[in-house]
Amino acid sequence: MHPTPTIGVFDSGFGGLTVLAALMRRMPNARYAFIGDTARLPYGSKSRRTVARYASESAQFLVREQGAEFLVIACNTASALALDAIQDAVPVPVLGVIEPGAAAAQAASQTGDVLVIATDATVHSHAYKAACAARNLRAYEKACPLLVPLVEEGWINHHVTDAVVRIYLGELTSDAAAAGMSADTLVLGCTHYPLLRSLIERAAPRGITVIDSAESTAEAAAHLINGQPGQVSPESSPQHTEIHCFATDSVDKFERLGSRFLGRPTGNVQLVDLGG
Repeated sequence: MHPTPTIGVFDSGFGGLTVLAALMRRMPNARYAFIGDTARLPYGSKSRRTVARYASESAQFLVREQGAEFLVIACNTASALALDAIQDAVPVPVLGVIEPGAAAAQAASQTGDVLVIATDATVHSHAYKAACAARNLRAYEKACPLLVPLVEEGWINHHVTDAVVRIYLGELTSDAAAAGMSADTLVLGCTHYPLLRSLIERAAPRGITVIDSAESTAEAAAHLINGQPGQVSPESSPQHTEIHCFATDSVDKFERLGSRFLGRPTGNVQLVDLGG
């Protein structure tokens, strides 16, 4: 791979920008191309075949038009339903967000019991449960559908969001305990959730380790690209990292919300048409 690789990052919307931010902290000298397929979200309501087609088209755009040498699928739904199809569609390495999250949970858990919070679509796919089971972990999954709109509303530290997080985690831990689990690890199975990490850590029971799948994915990508996990250092300066953002709709909204997820301005977002 080129000494300064071009890394393509794909999501159906904005949340994957938290993965891009984590990647930039570990590999600030790489060049990044990000596409959000905002014209066709949400992917969660689509069939597996449709998700595979949409995701593959975005992946091909990043490789063919932007010269991406490595792809990160920063979308839990696409990672769960279409990773194989994406890998078949492009001639470069492809990494999803689910396997790195499960691997980080395995490394962190002492009891072998893991909690997962995610969107309805991701939970119904049971992708995290399967990835954890492959590592001899038991996973209890819970859909938290209110969290994404609260994040996109900007209510990151709002008392309403705090109350919703506490209700969800209270239900989750009670249900998991009733199922005979002794969970000591919580996986954030949605790329919006890293923005709520501080709220989630305060609301989680004592002794629970919170796994940020965006950070886990960035660490895994850095290891695959550079042969090492790419430790974040104070000297890293992602503010000057070269990024190019694309969206299939709502460019103004993308620029407005994107900076919240990315932690810096997105720059001018270009509109692209990937078809119907």
